[in-house]
Amino acid sequence: MKSIFKTILLLALTLTISNCDNDDGNADNQDDCNYAGFTFYDSQNTQTLIPEADLVTDFYQTSSNGPEIEIYKASDPGDFWFVTEVVTNNATGSGQLSVGGTIYSVNVTCQRAGTAVGEEMRYDITGGGVEAEYCVIIDVFH
Repeated sequence: MKSIFKTILLLALTLTISNCDNDDGNADNQDDCNYAGFTFYDSQNTQTLIPEADLVTDFYQTSSNGPEIEIYKASDPGDFWFVTEVVTNNATGSGQLSVGGTIYSVNVTCQRAGTAVGEEMRYDITGGGVEAEYCVIIDVFH
């Protein structure tokens, strides 16, 4: 009886882990990121990846603009950063994205919104010949 229970439990766990395709476009507020960090494609299909561990995410609950997110590369904050006031689930709006010092005005969709340190923020970013995605954890809450 114990071996049957263990087998069922192992099967359920395996199915749960293998069914976490979050970026298939069909799941609403999906659970996990395919790539934790920053993914960027420009009009020449150049891909830039920055792992989440190399990014700092600041959530400003009360800034001069209202709630906003600032995400930047810890080792190069002047050339790799993103700022937006889009901070709630399924909200859309605008933002600014700097990649390698080139600043893009972009359209932003918030796919997952955290509100505390350790919670996830996920953004889909398009416009100006670029497509990007952030999947990050809030590091600092102001």
